[in-house]
Amino acid sequence: MAARLLLALLWVLHWLPLGAQAAFGRGLGGLLYRLAKSRRRIALRNLELCFPEKTPAERERLARDHFGWLGRSIVERGLLWWAPRERLMRLIHVEGEVDLAERSERPVMWLVPHFMALDVAGASVLLFQKKKGASIYQQQTNAVMDAVMRRGRLRLGNAVIFPRSDSAKPLIREIRQGTGFFNLPDMDFGERDAAFVPFFGVPAATLLAPSRMARALGMVVQPVLAEMLPGGRGYRVRFMPPWADFPTDDALADTARMNRWIEDEIRRNPAQYLWVHKRFKTRPAGEASLY
Repeated sequence: MAARLLLALLWVLHWLPLGAQAAFGRGLGGLLYRLAKSRRRIALRNLELCFPEKTPAERERLARDHFGWLGRSIVERGLLWWAPRERLMRLIHVEGEVDLAERSERPVMWLVPHFMALDVAGASVLLFQKKKGASIYQQQTNAVMDAVMRRGRLRLGNAVIFPRSDSAKPLIREIRQGTGFFNLPDMDFGERDAAFVPFFGVPAATLLAPSRMARALGMVVQPVLAEMLPGGRGYRVRFMPPWADFPTDDALADTARMNRWIEDEIRRNPAQYLWVHKRFKTRPAGEASLY
């Protein structure tokens, strides 16, 4: 019932001008900061680990700002799920080589870290270029929410998504046929197929798959960054030049380089990174939990 009520609210809100949705979302974020105590603690702990040079008061201000963007990302999800294509194309401002995958003779991996406008980046791939896109998604425990999220991500067409729990074989087949891969490289999924690689100086379980997959399948790796703009100004998605020297034959070095790039982008826009995820949940053997 709660999921249906939330979806009904998002459906109503998506008709409002983006500025009104943004204000509502910022207010929701402020409420979540007060009520979602466990997520607030995770965010503050992540900020303490990643920005030890900041004072506690500075980290608290950053966390509050982050929750404002988090609230917006929740409210504005309705736009991505239900708004007409034309409205989305007016709100999403793309920069750089958005059509690289169309021109490339090799399949393209879009490397997209977890900033608050992550799903906007996904929509931009479907709206502003013609190459088919594939991605992996985390199934939701609530069947109603899972169905709406899945339908929302597929409604723009020219896309295929695979549950994370499934075998990688169907995804690999798609890539070999030339489908672009929308890859989210920066979450803690445990030690399997991962290595402990520095992230803001803290060892973090990081998947080696971006390097290994790109090397095995001959992929071009293009970093993509999405940003929510203030008020009703929309979103900016930057399609950056592909990495000329990635992958190499050293997956660990490639992964360390990837984390350094993500760090640099976070420093440019720290409030919009996903701080409520336990990025350092998995620890090396014998090391105590950081949370």
